[in-house]
Amino acid sequence: MTSTSGLARSVRLFRAFRKEQSDPGFFYSQLAQDSVNQVARHCELSQRIVLDIGGGAGEFTAAFRSRDALCYLFEPDRAEMLGRGTPPAGAVLADGYWLPVSDGAADVCFSSNVLEHVPDPEGFIGEMIRVTKPGGLIYLSFTNWYSPWGGHEMSPWHYLGAGFAERRYASRQGRRPKHHVDGNLFRVHIGPTLAMIRARTDVCVVEALPRYYPRWCRPLLLVPVLREVTAWNLLVIMRRIA
Repeated sequence: MTSTSGLARSVRLFRAFRKEQSDPGFFYSQLAQDSVNQVARHCELSQRIVLDIGGGAGEFTAAFRSRDALCYLFEPDRAEMLGRGTPPAGAVLADGYWLPVSDGAADVCFSSNVLEHVPDPEGFIGEMIRVTKPGGLIYLSFTNWYSPWGGHEMSPWHYLGAGFAERRYASRQGRRPKHHVDGNLFRVHIGPTLAMIRARTDVCVVEALPRYYPRWCRPLLLVPVLREVTAWNLLVIMRRIA
């Protein structure tokens, strides 16, 4: 086991995750470096065009740029983009469904934990594929609904229903949750998403695995019900072939 793909990496990420609420900058910078390492296993990054779709305040963009990639952030939420006070370098206010980018412009199209926040996952993925050149990579990860963190800040009470989870959060915190199910948080599942991607003829799956776990946990994805509860977060890396 290595520090970039084994148990030590997973322990490091989970320790960082514990600080997501208290120190989000630390957590997301750690996650960004890890994500860039995952992409770099499959392609050279120096001087490659990378599109960071829905990357918030730009932690992922900064991590790609630290590897000499030509990375550009596309974020639809102005408040998220200004999370650090000023827009990150290379930032564009744009919706992931309608990217202001020509067909096949990117060497890498990257999306971390955005798919569960869009009402049309297939349309979102299709747009990522459109802007990626043949031979290029598409990195897609999302938190599946039945995972322990599927309800985000309302977890694990989402297991008892979205309405209950939102009401409980509001009563305990004195404010509504940031995420509202079927508003800006949607029930996305691993099985249907993998089936939809594998049915496409314009991409091939390079690898699919639970994002935060050691690589030897990949067989979890072969068990239909178990994967929805235990995988926590699905990562699919695709290569465009047409």
